[in-house]
Amino acid sequence: MFRDRVDAGRQLAEQLKGSVGDEHVVVLGLPRGGVPVAFEVARELDAPLDVIVVRKLGVPYQPELGMGAIGEDGVRVLNDQVIAMAMVTEDEVAAVEQLERAELERRAALFRGDRPRTSLVGRTAVVVDDGIATGSTAQAACQVVRAHGASRVILAVPVAPRSSLALLAETADELVCLATPEPFFAVGQFYRNFSQTSDEEVVEVLKRAVTGTVAPPVVVGATDDPPIRDEEVVVEIGAVRLRLVGHLTIPEACSGLVVFAHGSGSSRHSPRNRFVAAVLNSAGLGTLLFDLLTPGEEIDRAAVFDIELLADRLGSVTEWLEAQPEAKGLCIGYFGASTGAGAALWAAAERGSSIGAVVSRGGRPDLADPKLSQVRAPTLLIVGGRDEVVLELNRQAQKRLRCESRLVVVPGATHLFEEPGALEEVARLAGDWLLSHLSPIAEAAG
Repeated sequence: MFRDRVDAGRQLAEQLKGSVGDEHVVVLGLPRGGVPVAFEVARELDAPLDVIVVRKLGVPYQPELGMGAIGEDGVRVLNDQVIAMAMVTEDEVAAVEQLERAELERRAALFRGDRPRTSLVGRTAVVVDDGIATGSTAQAACQVVRAHGASRVILAVPVAPRSSLALLAETADELVCLATPEPFFAVGQFYRNFSQTSDEEVVEVLKRAVTGTVAPPVVVGATDDPPIRDEEVVVEIGAVRLRLVGHLTIPEACSGLVVFAHGSGSSRHSPRNRFVAAVLNSAGLGTLLFDLLTPGEEIDRAAVFDIELLADRLGSVTEWLEAQPEAKGLCIGYFGASTGAGAALWAAAERGSSIGAVVSRGGRPDLADPKLSQVRAPTLLIVGGRDEVVLELNRQAQKRLRCESRLVVVPGATHLFEEPGALEEVARLAGDWLLSHLSPIAEAAG
């Protein structure tokens, strides 16, 4: 539907021209991905651009599962249903909020630098993101700008599911959305290029807004050598021919293949996994990012934590990949995040020696406990130093592994590795591990 965030921003700006008229407008981008979109909107509306920072509150033992969000000036939005289902106490919510609020303040200072926050008093605030999934972050953003004195709040996004927009109807004075397609799996499925936006790019875009420079953002990970295969794929598995959707990229001179298993609350469009995949592609590894659950199953928390089910799906997808002509002679590895890491280890144990390596990013290897001692694939566990609960779970799980394994702690990183340089370090560590175990030279040496 959109080429990239620049294209989405320009289309959104055209729609907004009829909504704001001659009002005193300020455009606010949600980092990271919303800022390049907001830049195009601000440029077309001839309005100042600022950043609006909010943070997701994750369930303590499963941080990718959101239980709410916070914004500047003490704004907090909680999902009481998730909190009740996850049995999170008030003290635990407060502890998570304290940690996230410190990060929120750090990121606000990083993005704005020495520039003061743009005053919103008596002005129309246009809150822009690159799309909406659940809407909790957008809801917090709208409440923040209203608390800052905005007289009118417009929430503007290129794409969102109807269900989320319905929940946001009372939060903003007006909703502007270019498309509400169904079925809606994830924001990234409606972009041809949905590469991760870095902190550095956000800072640069905000600087360009101040100086009036209109050059479009540089696409991170662009390459002059196109892959031999780069496409959306559908795999039908089981007697009922269940359809699973993924994206397969195989570069020239491919030296191995990596299947990604995402965690709860995420999808194959996860910007973190897409970033790591792009780094692996540039290093000569093929990648397959896959949704192991259907959209209907994604909302069933029992299915999301059914590691045996996820591992079975991962095994079926691996069999499909092995049958592809481009995969002939190539070793396959797994990259798992959160609950997906548990599924990757379980599947690796089931498939014996056919899996060449496993990497876990902020994973839950403990969820594969019945199978950990049977894993033979060399396993790398990567955990953020500030992700204390998950770090301890990884330490305990590593003790039960009988294969070659290594636990690496990224100092100062939280569960999603959002800190400057943290995700880059994850990609470097994963690339080194996978290349050393999947490449033909490594395989021959083994």
